[in-house]
Amino acid sequence: MFEKEYDVIVVGGGHAGAEAAAAAANMGSKTLLVTMNLQTIGQMSCNPAMGGIAKGQIVREIDALGGYSGIITDKSAIQFKMLNKSKGPAMWSPRAQNDRMRFAEEWRLALERTPNADFYQEMVRGLLVEGERVVGVRTSLGIDIKSKAVVLTNGTFLNGLIHIGEKQFGGGRAGEKAATGITEQLLDYGFDSGRMKTGTPPRVDGRSLDYKKMIPQPGDAVPEKFSYLETPVLKEQRDCFMTHTSREVHELLREGFDRSPMFNGRIKSIGPRYCPSIEDKIHRFVDKDSHQIFVEPEGWHTVEVYVNGFSTSLPEDVQYKALKSVRGFEHVKFFRPGYAIEYDYFPPTQLKHTLETKLVENLYFAGQINGTTGYEEAASQGLMAGINAHLKINEKNPFILKRDEAYIGVLIDDLITKGTEEPYRMFTSRAEYRTLLRQDNADLRLTPKGYAIGLAKEERLYRMEEKQKQSKAFIDFFRKTSFAPEEINPILSSVDSAAVKQSDKLFKVFSRPRVTMAHMLQLDAVSNFVNEHELSSEVLEQAEIQVKYSGYIEKERNNADKLHRLENVKIPENFDYTKLKSLSYEAREKLQAIRPVTISQASRISGVSPSDISVLLVFLGR
Repeated sequence: MFEKEYDVIVVGGGHAGAEAAAAAANMGSKTLLVTMNLQTIGQMSCNPAMGGIAKGQIVREIDALGGYSGIITDKSAIQFKMLNKSKGPAMWSPRAQNDRMRFAEEWRLALERTPNADFYQEMVRGLLVEGERVVGVRTSLGIDIKSKAVVLTNGTFLNGLIHIGEKQFGGGRAGEKAATGITEQLLDYGFDSGRMKTGTPPRVDGRSLDYKKMIPQPGDAVPEKFSYLETPVLKEQRDCFMTHTSREVHELLREGFDRSPMFNGRIKSIGPRYCPSIEDKIHRFVDKDSHQIFVEPEGWHTVEVYVNGFSTSLPEDVQYKALKSVRGFEHVKFFRPGYAIEYDYFPPTQLKHTLETKLVENLYFAGQINGTTGYEEAASQGLMAGINAHLKINEKNPFILKRDEAYIGVLIDDLITKGTEEPYRMFTSRAEYRTLLRQDNADLRLTPKGYAIGLAKEERLYRMEEKQKQSKAFIDFFRKTSFAPEEINPILSSVDSAAVKQSDKLFKVFSRPRVTMAHMLQLDAVSNFVNEHELSSEVLEQAEIQVKYSGYIEKERNNADKLHRLENVKIPENFDYTKLKSLSYEAREKLQAIRPVTISQASRISGVSPSDISVLLVFLGR
């Protein structure tokens, strides 16, 4: 069946696997996507939404590089919101509700339209390894498929175990069997593995809910989108709704705690800290009488509803009894109960920054196998693994994003350098250069890089360069153009800003906190410039941010440049830290295990102190 050798085999068809296959194939590698079920490619296993705090930035970065997630999200969106608009632009985060069935369909169709991408439905039971290099995979039917590189994106399927109350059964997702064999083989090769847990809430029949008792959560009046390409903009949207648990609901849930796998010892692994189950929230926050529940439609036409905020592994009868006591859910009908799932992962300190494993050459890990949680985190790792697998087998330089270049760079550096013992989720607070890493400028930051490696197409580069050119021209206009006090003072007065007594440049007055682009457009000179050059809302937003935050942006850029000096101090590949007795014992142990590539990476390892870095610098002659 498989006489030829593939360039790249991707195992798993979730968000990581789909992006990995698309990237490798679009860059020219003959790629095979092997998954246990071709009908669930791009499946939204948990909530029907993409983006959110920091996650929205990641989706825009994937799109800017030439990935598919932003395009698929726009094509299947049913609602769009820009979160955190009341804060500075570094915190703005796009989020979309999606039609779950259309999302998966669009992913499948997009991959089928991708040249160089082949598909095969079967379980991969093991890897083919010669020496210390992977050369293919072996399926459950015993078929050997040869390749130059393999990307594992197994999600929650590696020895997956589903828990509902005291019941437990093998599975990688509700209704789908677990994947076996790979973990055991990797352990034989010397890898360390662990167990993690995640969970999902009940899905219910929307016809049985009373929405009049809930608080509507509409999308933005003027919805935006994710992709920088010409994707659809929403003309109509579906509302979500919000309700709350109560003390009565909490008491009903507590009645089942003795049968909860979380509390009776059946689940021993660690779940996501920032997306806890409802029983965990009640247990940890005993002082709270209620918690928010977000009622999210699963699509344009289906009646299925996702109960966000009610993730649980309690017995199904307890789930049902408690949910019936939530306002608006008095007559609820279940489609399926919530459940928890435990699965194998491999601590990501065993990887290089390319996501290639240190122990087996040309083998890459991406997604939840690395200890992350979330579609967006998985998709970005899949993209980077697919890119680097293609580059490696073609003997080209690796593609690594720095912490000041992308949230994707922060994510991978955190995983490789610090590791994780609980499901890792991205937040804006994890990025020290978040003023540079905004959702509005992902194309300016990354599209030239995506184009240089052969992933982003010319259309993307042209759009980015036009936006950059127009934004720069508009900013230069503000720097060069003067105003008269009599035309600007009425605007300043309207926002309680001090009046000016003499003419000055527009840039200076535009930099004031309460003066917005809308105010500037009241000036004839500004509105004429905009109309004459036909500037888009995207260009107006970019110019406004650059003007108002120029000081902060410059400061962060200077800090990043200082970091790059340490980034340029390389550590020899086989450096023996055990011989440096001046290093602390913990530093020697951590450095020997993680084997950082640069002094900068070494400085970010937990347990490596500034004095340890000084010792390294002295030894390296710096």
